Amino acid sequence: MPVSVLLVDDEPLVRTGLRAILEAQPDIEVTGEAADGAAVVPLVRRLRPDVIAMDVRMPLLDGIEATRAVLRSVPEPPRILVVTTFEDDDYVYEALRAGADGFLLKRARPAEIVHAVRLVAEGGSLLLPATLRTMAAGRRNDRARADFDRAALTERERQVLRLMSRGLSNAEIAAALVLGAETVKTHVSSVLGKLGARDRTQAVIAAYESGFVTPG
Repeated sequence: MPVSVLLVDDEPLVRTGLRAILEAQPDIEVTGEAADGAAVVPLVRRLRPDVIAMDVRMPLLDGIEATRAVLRSVPEPPRILVVTTFEDDDYVYEALRAGADGFLLKRARPAEIVHAVRLVAEGGSLLLPATLRTMAAGRRNDRARADFDRAALTERERQVLRLMSRGLSNAEIAAALVLGAETVKTHVSSVLGKLGARDRTQAVIAAYESGFVTPG
């Protein structure tokens, strides 16, 4: 089955461009479009897309609130890829905190757009560690630290989280720690569970906001 995508952007030209790029792939189909976040939940319930390509700034309901609405009200929600003009935008960071699985720049090359959709559809998270470090600067807070401490990660889980924060994949973490791929997958799942994180992106954000990982 092809990966089904819902395009959400208030600029028709952006939607047209994304549709042309994605539908040129035999394993991807665009099943719907919306011009504002307010239309997303009804469309998701009707179309059941695998991935939403979600603009972050829209006039009625922005991508942050639309992401929250989808994750709050839709059982087994689709993966969400935030599409943005500026990679260090506070809106992007808040969308990631709300549960988006990564972000994509509107100026990205067609191959990068296709890769991003495939990656998040497979359950991966798309984030640029250097950019996330920049966005995380100054957001450290005591509540996040207390939540992190309560999670009581083991030393191995802490090692895994540090490497996740650098953007390493499970295979790369396995190589760095000389562990089996399934062992790393187990550790990653445990880290997510203990931190109450939906995915790797939220776990990395928790690592930065708690001060466990510091920018730079």
